[in-house]
Amino acid sequence: MLRKHLSLILILVFAFSFAQTEYKTENNISYYPENISNKDAYINSQCKLSFYYPTNVKNFSTVIWFHGGGLTGGNNELPKELLNENIAVVSVAYRLAPKVKAPAYIEDAAAATAWVFDNIEKFGGNKNLIFQSGHSAGGYLAMMITLDKKYLQKYKIDADQIAGLVPFSGQAITHFQIRKEKGIPELQPTIDEYAPLFHVRKYASPIVLITGDRNLELFGRYEENAYLARMLELVKHPSVKLLEEDGFDHVSMAKPGFHLLLKEIREISKKVKTQKNL
Repeated sequence: MLRKHLSLILILVFAFSFAQTEYKTENNISYYPENISNKDAYINSQCKLSFYYPTNVKNFSTVIWFHGGGLTGGNNELPKELLNENIAVVSVAYRLAPKVKAPAYIEDAAAATAWVFDNIEKFGGNKNLIFQSGHSAGGYLAMMITLDKKYLQKYKIDADQIAGLVPFSGQAITHFQIRKEKGIPELQPTIDEYAPLFHVRKYASPIVLITGDRNLELFGRYEENAYLARMLELVKHPSVKLLEEDGFDHVSMAKPGFHLLLKEIREISKKVKTQKNL
């Protein structure tokens, strides 16, 4: 009897190992069409993405990740916390100030998102399960192209097709770099067309706003997100959360944020699959 049980266990272990998800990474993918990138040397060199995806899974979810750095710097890296999680990860490099000014980097975020919508199904992913995220400036970019529909409309994509928006400590008011470009002090709060708050609307994608501790965050980042969450509630947005990470500052909040992001991706994906019978 013991031998039979041992044999069964070995078979199950072998089957589990054999069924492990396999992944592939492709780097330096240009997300602008050649007729655009070939005319602009900076777009050609900077506007690239890295694509990490499961090769033996179908119908997988995808998160588009925009790095932080104040719109003036930052590294385009695939966050290790998002790897080996049965999802695809698209990490996006975009043009930076002062070489460009607004809305160039927002337009880049939209172009990269359009690439994902146009290509993800070729690799086995599901375009109904595309999520937007990023840290700080990256969170701001994700918020802008999800809430201001004009950026994706250029590519005939309805921003409401995005499965979920989960920014890490993104600015809800006009980004301080854009204020600087306009000669506005970084501590003078501004809400104009470049503020996610300006584009609050009822039928946006599900939104989960994650910030660090309000007493440790950069400037008033928690309060900006809290106001955005409140305005979304007032316009009757059906799915908005505000999560504050006690004890974590603007930089350190990213690490626990990835766990929260993965949790939201799984929960929202499950709902979408049920609703659409995927």
